[in-house]
Amino acid sequence: MVTANIQTTLLVTIILFTYSVADEAYPSPFISAITPCELNEGISLSPIRKEVYDEGHIFDISHRYHPDLPSWGSDEGIGQFLQLPASMKNGSLANNSEMKMPTHTGTHVDAPGHVYDHYFDAGFDVDTLDLRVLNGPALLVDVPRDKNITAEVMKSLNIPKGVKRVLFRTLNTDRRLMWQKAFDTSYVGFMKDGAQWLKDNTDIKLVGIDYLSVAAYDHLIPSHLVFLENRDIILVEGLKLDDIEAGIYNVHCLPLRLLGAEGSPIRCILIK
Repeated sequence: MVTANIQTTLLVTIILFTYSVADEAYPSPFISAITPCELNEGISLSPIRKEVYDEGHIFDISHRYHPDLPSWGSDEGIGQFLQLPASMKNGSLANNSEMKMPTHTGTHVDAPGHVYDHYFDAGFDVDTLDLRVLNGPALLVDVPRDKNITAEVMKSLNIPKGVKRVLFRTLNTDRRLMWQKAFDTSYVGFMKDGAQWLKDNTDIKLVGIDYLSVAAYDHLIPSHLVFLENRDIILVEGLKLDDIEAGIYNVHCLPLRLLGAEGSPIRCILIK
């Protein structure tokens, strides 16, 4: 009986220890902390992470997710968003991660239900967004660096009629705000009159910007309400637009098909 109790206690201890270690087993997302893999032949392997592909023809304009990625209203980033409850190091047949994070962080997309509760209740989630809008020719423009995007700024950009997708690069990129862990309320975004001018005077249906919100902090909800009122404009936020020439590209953005979600992480690329 004593032996059986000892065996039972040992088994429970092993199970608890395995879960505890596995829960924290996911490696650091930072490249410098990842140990190269050694093959039997003595060849060392380490992952290659790219921002540009196909000799400069394909640009990844989505941010890599890591614990220090800024999150809305937080000074601590998104934190440890990945766990590894099933780990091969602890006896599992395969590594299986679990992910938990806000849907409106990193490079992401907004659905109409983000700011309109009746649209949320009616099911206008990210799974209903039009892929024709999220994929196609796009114009990358530089916004004057000393101001938010007002009606005056929109008019000065001289965006031609017929252009349906515009990515707005602002002072946010110069300040590298998406590389700072703490959320910064001084980011550049659309004022309400700028959003209204775009809606009334252009054919733009995809609005992309280089921080966590297309709307300036002081006009956060009013600008969103203008953009999403008719459900025909899609907002892509948190784009990575460094070191890319302004001009015309093909953009491809694909959100996850999250039933009932008003936002989703999104992978975006530009093709020259």
